[in-house]
Amino acid sequence: MSRIALITGGNRGIGRAAAESLADTGVDVVITYRSHADEAAEVVRALEAKGRTAAALRLDTTRTADFDGFVQTLRDRLQLTWRRDDLDILVNNAGFAGSTPLGATTEEQIDALFAVHFKGVYLLTQAIATALDGSRPLLADNGRVINFSSGLASFVTVPNSVYGAMKGAVEVLTRYWAVELGRRNITVNTIAPGPVATDFAGGYIRASQDVQAAMGDRAALGRHATAADIGPAVAALAAEGTGWITAQRIGVNGGFRL
Repeated sequence: MSRIALITGGNRGIGRAAAESLADTGVDVVITYRSHADEAAEVVRALEAKGRTAAALRLDTTRTADFDGFVQTLRDRLQLTWRRDDLDILVNNAGFAGSTPLGATTEEQIDALFAVHFKGVYLLTQAIATALDGSRPLLADNGRVINFSSGLASFVTVPNSVYGAMKGAVEVLTRYWAVELGRRNITVNTIAPGPVATDFAGGYIRASQDVQAAMGDRAALGRHATAADIGPAVAALAAEGTGWITAQRIGVNGGFRL
């Protein structure tokens, strides 16, 4: 029986790379997308071309009131497509960047970053990994939770204070959840990429060779990263042979800013 992963924000960038890397290791995948349904459909086709079963479901991780309905929709899809009522891997990837210089940041900006990078991650994980009514949780025992942080939680690049703080909070959650879910043999880890050339933050790295060169100069491996550098790390943490790794922050950054 194939294992099944759920990846939030899996229609592009690192989320898509994670989906493809998991598929390459024999894992079936459900991705979520907030917009760009065409991209999500393209990812599903790419995963199916690798011989895996895949699905895409719409989810806005800032709309926490929708989570109960999403969980039921996901349960229905798992039963219909896989004849299962649970999944094995949760990858909390969805997010966006935000410039928040001190003195020019609004409450709305803070709330938006908090909603997607902390509140949404917390409540979606709670909805999937636990079941307060005593029913069987959607995340199976012996499963994996993989959160995404950022190098900006450990080094300072102004003006990304709120984003970096939210990612730091996710790293703390990771340690707590590793204890809370550990008795079910569920591991919880954080991947913290450095700069990656994707659409993130307006795609500024991908759009500029000067920025790419500057990022490469600050990395031990001498180049900037692409999403394809990050996806395999997700697959590695999800592998059945890495079940003794938990509560860890793993910097997947090519030795950036050592």
